[in-house]
Amino acid sequence: MLAARVSLTFDAVKTLTRKTTALLAGVAATMALVTPASASTDLPLPAPTGRHPVGETQLHLVDESRTDPWVPTGPRELMVSVWYPATVARGDRVPYASAEESRLLLDLYGITTVPPDTLTRVRTHARVGAPPVLRRVPLVVLSPGLAFPRWTLTTLAEDLASRGYMVVGVDHTYEGAAVTFPDGRVAPCVVCKGGTSGAAITASRVLDLKFVLDKVLRRFPHLIDPTRIAMVGHSIGGAAAAATMLADPRVDAGANLDGSFQPALTQDLGRPFLLVSAEDRTGTRRGRT
Repeated sequence: MLAARVSLTFDAVKTLTRKTTALLAGVAATMALVTPASASTDLPLPAPTGRHPVGETQLHLVDESRTDPWVPTGPRELMVSVWYPATVARGDRVPYASAEESRLLLDLYGITTVPPDTLTRVRTHARVGAPPVLRRVPLVVLSPGLAFPRWTLTTLAEDLASRGYMVVGVDHTYEGAAVTFPDGRVAPCVVCKGGTSGAAITASRVLDLKFVLDKVLRRFPHLIDPTRIAMVGHSIGGAAAAATMLADPRVDAGANLDGSFQPALTQDLGRPFLLVSAEDRTGTRRGRT
């Protein structure tokens, strides 16, 4: 039975890897295609390939037991998106990015050839508050790369949700270009300024991910199968996924998408873990943080 549930969870990981290239290519296409002359053009994300409509809700989580490691003026606050298989495609489409989030991400990467609100015209497929399927499903937790907000993983999350998985995307506050809270505050990327080690970021993310896992398992006990959990990350999020597996036995499988390990692993994970890396033009393997 253990092998069967790990296999099902690991299938979610494999689905994520197939969609990674499409997601990053879609973001690049957004930058290249939208010009001032076509500023009103909608840019739809690739459609989910599963049979379920997709719903989405957002959570504002506060860890009162922990001071924020990057801006230590209060407790650690996190924003989380929860994508899930729905019974019907009912409700408004989930916004991809706000104007301020778009501006901050483009500014962080020095992109000035498109309007600053370009990413507000990206169109998702998930519906706000659509009714969920009434059964327990496997859970996949996503940790984005450094500077990338959780919504940059939307294509991956929507596709998995359409295939019958609950997907939780975590914004690691002050590690993404823009994290917007319900009261309107927008947290910029503090660690992007440099001076913080990858190991320190990974260690902080492990605490974030364990906290989020605690919260979502308690909040959705009738929708999540606690015996089928995958932890997946892009870039340094992949390092965090592996480190979280070492720290939390509830995670059955994981994946590191185009990332390295910070710090290097010193022991075996003991469960299935997938490594995905890009190749440069010389054919050598490379990882990014």
